[in-house]
Amino acid sequence: MSTTAVPLRPVAKGSLTRLWVGIAAVALAAGGLAWAGQQGVDPSPAAFLVQNGHADGVVTTESGLQYKVLSEGAGATPTTADVALVGYKGTLLDGTVFDENPQAAMPIDGVVPGFSEGLQKMKKGGKYRLWIPPQLGYGDQAAGPIPAGSVLVFDVTLHDYKSKAELMQLQQQMQQGMPQPGR
Repeated sequence: MSTTAVPLRPVAKGSLTRLWVGIAAVALAAGGLAWAGQQGVDPSPAAFLVQNGHADGVVTTESGLQYKVLSEGAGATPTTADVALVGYKGTLLDGTVFDENPQAAMPIDGVVPGFSEGLQKMKKGGKYRLWIPPQLGYGDQAAGPIPAGSVLVFDVTLHDYKSKAELMQLQQQMQQGMPQPGR
């Protein structure tokens, strides 16, 4: 058995230099394209809220809360003395869901200020999207899965609301109608 040797050509002078120059050129081009793609993109909450405030249908309140009416609803709006029955989905700007509940009872004065303000603008049956700036949410404090300084995005449906006094009265009626133990 014989082995045939295949002669290898010697590497031409300067070929390795040209190879490294080519690799460097490709890396620079990729870096330049990445940089160009980031121009005009400011991930800060303040920049997002400024841009979002110019979107169609978005209303910005004096406090900085932004909302968009997705479905108006009917009737009066709740006050801080009420408890609301709501369905909601809370996300961060990147779409990460941090909380969701199809039916939750919430005292309007017992939630973050931006959520409270948004609920007070809604009517029964209404559906809104709220953008809550950090100062009306959790501010510079992290809260569970919510990083500090986050804009909170909520899709909220106001199913119903009752005053705290009405709820207390209903609770008393229910307690009076229940049989007492030992009787």
